[in-house]
Amino acid sequence: MKPRPRPTLARRLASGLVALAVLGVVAVVNRPMVAAGSEAFHEFSINRQSYKERYGHWARLPVPPEFRVNAIHAALLNTGKVLIIAGSGNNREAFQAGTFRTILFDPATDTFTDVPTPTDVFCAGHTFLPNGNLLIAGGTKSYEVLETDIKHAAGVLKIKNESPDHGPRFFPKGTRVTSPTGYVYLTRADVTVPAATKMQHGRQWMVHAGQAEVWVDAELAGNAPIVRRPAQYRVADLSGDVYGLADKITREKQEYGGDKTSYEFDPRTERYVRVGDLVKHRWYPTLTELPGGNVLAVSGLDEFGRILPGDNEKYDPATRRWTAAPELKRVFPTYPSLHLMADGRLFYSGSNSGYGSDTVGRTPGIWNVRTNRFSDVAGLRQPQMTETSSSVLLAPAQKQKVMILGGGEVGESPVSTARTDVIDLTQNRPRYRPGPDLPAPARYLSTVLLPDDSVLTTGGSSGYRGGAYQGRARSDLFNAQLYRPTTNRFERLADSTVGRNYHSEAILLPDGRVITMGSDPLYDRTGRNPGTFEQRVEVFSPPYLFRGARPALTSGPASISRGGKAFFGTPSPRRIVGARLMRPSAVTHVTDVDQRSVAASVAAAPGGVTLTVPSGRGLVPSGWYMVFLVDDRGVPSAGRWVKVR
Repeated sequence: MKPRPRPTLARRLASGLVALAVLGVVAVVNRPMVAAGSEAFHEFSINRQSYKERYGHWARLPVPPEFRVNAIHAALLNTGKVLIIAGSGNNREAFQAGTFRTILFDPATDTFTDVPTPTDVFCAGHTFLPNGNLLIAGGTKSYEVLETDIKHAAGVLKIKNESPDHGPRFFPKGTRVTSPTGYVYLTRADVTVPAATKMQHGRQWMVHAGQAEVWVDAELAGNAPIVRRPAQYRVADLSGDVYGLADKITREKQEYGGDKTSYEFDPRTERYVRVGDLVKHRWYPTLTELPGGNVLAVSGLDEFGRILPGDNEKYDPATRRWTAAPELKRVFPTYPSLHLMADGRLFYSGSNSGYGSDTVGRTPGIWNVRTNRFSDVAGLRQPQMTETSSSVLLAPAQKQKVMILGGGEVGESPVSTARTDVIDLTQNRPRYRPGPDLPAPARYLSTVLLPDDSVLTTGGSSGYRGGAYQGRARSDLFNAQLYRPTTNRFERLADSTVGRNYHSEAILLPDGRVITMGSDPLYDRTGRNPGTFEQRVEVFSPPYLFRGARPALTSGPASISRGGKAFFGTPSPRRIVGARLMRPSAVTHVTDVDQRSVAASVAAAPGGVTLTVPSGRGLVPSGWYMVFLVDDRGVPSAGRWVKVR
């Protein structure tokens, strides 16, 4: 008996359409079938080859239950694996239990592994170092306490030691502190107060008191121990040289407190390596690499939840130590987006993630980190709408154009914007110019550079943390779009199926796909009950992955010098029209200062192409990059790792 011939693609499509038509007829009689028919037609439509060639395709990544975490941070390592950091994951119970999580995902094998996580790196800062390690600094020392949960008045007490002769003074947790009116407060932690120091000024000797700060809580519950004015306090019944000062002791909300631990995550050993502590505790800081390879840490909340008043610091990878940088004093809101310019200056786009003054430090501008001069830039429309906005250094990086997208008003405002603006930093007097509007107002929008110079924008919500917006209980955005700098417009892509707002990430993978994860909605879909962290992971395949065979990248060096040339093997060299060096992402709170795409010139050669890497540390910071070759159809190869020296 002969085997039955397989039906042709045309016949299979026709059969599918007939089946869908039958479903539609049945649905008229049996209304519950409507949803099934609609879903079936949707699945049929989005899986057609022609649809995927134009709009791309989304697919859920199956994550085993034991590896589902609250993705707060994500970074692509030079091993090709994705580092997913939760820390305590914005979960107070996990924080109190000391349960901190980090997961490694390998896209090549779709496997996950658990990584021991020593402290709560939730809401730390991070950036890649020239050696490929991920520097992670700061995190969470204490969780916020809402006003309704505070039963005992509390405040920050500054303990002064004016004696230079008796050494440091140690006070254990629970030390009694007494106000002028007789109320007693207890220290929340151990604290050591340095001895005073003697300094000679001309012919006079002066004593400078040693000091340290600590939380104190009223022994008596209620409002009676509240003190709203600066006052002096007696510490441990001591008098004279040791005393306490506090601006206020109240039952006001206590913000998250920053940590000062710092690590380098080593992609080879897949372990956190403890390095020197930060000078200042930092929660929500930005870390950005400087042209020489050092790292600058800016902004953040200190251990008492106060915005740091411009106290920035530097990390030296050679010594693995942090040092204060008083010469670079500058105030920013938390998680400011800083983009390294070709000339070594930093551009602050105005994007940030919230905490800080509603006026000071929010104006975008160019920061000369050699002189500490900051030059404001003009032209940004709706400048009050930069909180939870996104910004990206457009490709190729040589053009020095930065785009800001969406954002909202300061605080928990439900108001957001569809505005995008673009600035050309090569101009003598750079200023923002209007860009195309997003399809809808958006906060928390993920922006990912693709190897064809386009920008994928996905996720986000119109309301605060996905909450109510213009009468809708939930405001997550499922649309995705592609921005092309050459046309200065957005192109519609396939809709995602998972909402992404606060605490979400998107990262380009070496194979050209984009992985998306996270989301921390304030409410559930009804808008009435508390939300739960989104642990589903979705992967987007851009349209270029469905347009026929991709150019092969068969060989290449492990490293290359900045300004140098290197040969990369490919079987069809004359079809290669471009090459990109793409720096991997390290993203949190839609802040990604690492991502950049640098154009490398291409010359065809027998069996491959010769790439010339641009010179200039500001344009091509030292470190690991993915090399993508792009053919004459705009289709990129898979990425190949190379270290730029």
